[in-house]
Amino acid sequence: MTASTHPYYPEDASIPSFAPNTAPIPVLLGTFGGLIAVVVLTSLSIAKRLDSRLSTYDQLVFCWFVLCGFLHLFFEGYFVLKHASIPASQSLFAQLWKEYALSDSRYMVSDPFMLCIESLTVVLWGPLCVAIAISIAKGSSLRTPLQIIMCVGHLYGVLLYFGTCFYETHFRGINHSRPETLYYWGYFVGMNFPWVVVPSFLLKQSVVVSYRAILQGGGDAIHQTERNSRPKKD
Repeated sequence: MTASTHPYYPEDASIPSFAPNTAPIPVLLGTFGGLIAVVVLTSLSIAKRLDSRLSTYDQLVFCWFVLCGFLHLFFEGYFVLKHASIPASQSLFAQLWKEYALSDSRYMVSDPFMLCIESLTVVLWGPLCVAIAISIAKGSSLRTPLQIIMCVGHLYGVLLYFGTCFYETHFRGINHSRPETLYYWGYFVGMNFPWVVVPSFLLKQSVVVSYRAILQGGGDAIHQTERNSRPKKD
């Protein structure tokens, strides 16, 4: 398949090694959704085993950071390590990346920005998400400052991700996403939007905790303030 016949935008993008996916879209999305469900349910079970006193809110936040850690380290890590061979590969993660790339073809052409930001995500944010999950399970006061760093990092990354696409589309006339609703609104916007909503909420909660702790004298007050600020357990 030549550059002029591959399914990605811009249509003149050079992807000489591209091979169409062999798995149907429902199978790919279903498998990925099942994998996400396994990670979430397993992390929820682990959270309950580690500390049965964790509130429902803390259990959900624990699951969120475990899921983020999994995606950053393994799914995005796969892209960083295999980006050059993904267009021709038929492995599960490669086919998932090829499907998602219909909404952002930069993942098919080893775009320097994508490689840089994804590498930082794998090296920094993946381990940090795991560290936050551990701090939640242990009830550590480190949770709040680490959570602030991670939430700012997620929001900054999403801003750069959307911002660079917006710039190239509106100022350079280069569209990286196919125009169909599924790809632009479903994949490009929908699949990234949780990293706008959840970090924004957690950042606000963490800042409130820190502010109240400072007013109370800081130090040991952080942990107690954090506990008092969480939504009550059902």
